[in-house]
Amino acid sequence: MSQTPEETGLSSDQAEVRAQKLARLRQTVAEVYPAHFHRSLTNEELSEKYADIEPDTLTGDIVTVAGRVYSSRNSGMFMDIHDASGKVQIFSHKDTTPEAARDLLPMIDLGDIIGVTGEVRRTKRGELTVNAHEITMLTKSLLPMPEKWHGLSDIELRYRKRHLDILSNPDSKLRFQQRSKIVSGIRRFMEDDGFMEIETPMLHSVYGGATAEPFKTHHNTLKLDMYLRIAPELYLKRALVSGLTDKVFEVNRNFRNEGVSTRHNPEFTMLECYWAYADYEDIMDLVERLFARLAMQIHGKTEFMYGETEISFKGPFRRVPMPDAVKEVTGIDFLAMSTDEEARAAARTAGFTDVEDDWTWGECLAFIFEEKVEPTLIQPAHVTHFPKDISPFAKEVPGEPRLVERFETYCNTWELGNAFSELNDPEEQRRRMVEQLEQAHARGEIEKQLDDEFLDAIDQGMPPAGGLGIGVDRLVMLLTDAPSIRDVILFPARKGRVE
Repeated sequence: MSQTPEETGLSSDQAEVRAQKLARLRQTVAEVYPAHFHRSLTNEELSEKYADIEPDTLTGDIVTVAGRVYSSRNSGMFMDIHDASGKVQIFSHKDTTPEAARDLLPMIDLGDIIGVTGEVRRTKRGELTVNAHEITMLTKSLLPMPEKWHGLSDIELRYRKRHLDILSNPDSKLRFQQRSKIVSGIRRFMEDDGFMEIETPMLHSVYGGATAEPFKTHHNTLKLDMYLRIAPELYLKRALVSGLTDKVFEVNRNFRNEGVSTRHNPEFTMLECYWAYADYEDIMDLVERLFARLAMQIHGKTEFMYGETEISFKGPFRRVPMPDAVKEVTGIDFLAMSTDEEARAAARTAGFTDVEDDWTWGECLAFIFEEKVEPTLIQPAHVTHFPKDISPFAKEVPGEPRLVERFETYCNTWELGNAFSELNDPEEQRRRMVEQLEQAHARGEIEKQLDDEFLDAIDQGMPPAGGLGIGVDRLVMLLTDAPSIRDVILFPARKGRVE
C-alpha cells in the first residue's frame, strides 16, 4: 500500500519531479536498478581500515562503497551515504570527478542508493571521505526520506512502516541489531551449557502446554482443524522421554489469541527448556548466568539503565517464597491459615474487596501478590513456592502440600520467566490434566481436548526435570531500554489501516 502525502511529506509536484528524474536516468544510464554491484568494503570496514590516517591526507587507495544518500550539500558536491554498518562522505568535484559522474548529481535525491568508486582521503576537518571517480545509480527512490531523517512522529506509523522507522531512527536500528545479538546469545549460552535445540510443530491438532486462547486454522488435505502453537512444552517433554538428550531447548514463536498491550503481543518469542535430573533451584542458577551473560554482551557489564532506574543482572538474585513476600508487604500471613474461608476473610479485612466467594487459599494469595508485591519488584528476584491451586504441573514442596516447587523471575515489576520442578508422575499428570480440561470446558472452551499422545509418552517414563520458559521480547525490552513490546518486535500486531 502506498504512503499517503501526510506520511511522506511528498506533494504531487515533488512526486512528479522524482518521476521526471527517473525518466531522465532511464535515458542516461544503462540500468537504473542494476542486478549487480560489488563493493570492496562496507562503510564500517572503511572507517576501521583508515581510522589512523591524519587530517588533510590523500591515501592513494581506490575503494568501492555503496549506500543510501542521507544528506546532500552544495548541489551534491558533498553527500553522506549510509549502509547497514555506518556512513561515509562522498566528495564530487571537477578536479577529481569526471563529467559523466558529475552529470548524475542533479538526478540524485535523498533516499537514492548509489555506488561510488574513488580515492580515500581525510579532509582538513577530519572527515573520512571518498573522492568520487565513478558514481553508479543502484536504486532510484520514488519517495523521500521521512521527516528529514529526524524520525517519525506518528508512533503508529513507526510500527506500520517499520522500514521508515529504521531508516530515520538510529535508536530503533540499534535496538533491532541488539535484539539479534540477544537471541543469538541465548542460543550460544544454551548450547555452551550442553543443551540441544530441537524444532517442534507450530501447527497442533490438540493445543496445550499453557492456558491461553489459540488461533485456529484448517488443514484442507487432512480435513482437520488445527491450532497455532501456544507453547512447545508437551513436545519438548517428549524429547526427554525419548532419551534424545537430557537438556533440550527451543527458541520458539508462540501465538495466543489474546490482548495487545505494551507488554503483550499475540505473536511472541520464548526460550523454553527442560533439564533432566535437575530441579527448579538448578534452573534459578541457569537464569542468573544467562541474564548476566546477555547484559555483558550488550552493555559490557551486568548493570544497565532502564529509563531512570539502574538494573543489575549480577547474581545471585533475591529468592523469596510468595507467602513470605506477601507477608513482608501486607502483613498477611497466609501460612498461618488452614482454610479457604480464612484466606478470603483475611483478604477482605485487608481491603481486597474483589475477592470472589469461590476463591481458594492459593488464589487469594496469588491475587494479593499480583496487586501488592509485583509493583515492588524492581531489581531481579525469583519468587518461589507458588500455590498448588494455580500451578497444576509442578511438584509439591516437601512438607507443605499447598505450595509447589515453582518460581517466576521478576524485574522492573514484570514477569520475565516461569519455571517448575516438573511433574513426572504419569497418574498424577493425567489426573491434573483431566481436571484442567473440565475447568476449561466449564469456561466455555469446548474445543479443548486431552492430549492423549503426550500422556502416552509420559506413561513411558519421563526423568525428573526442571523446566523454564522466558519471554524473550520482555527481556529484550529491558536490555535495550524499550518502553513497549512493539518497539522490540520488528513487525508487531496492529489494527488494519483505516482509509
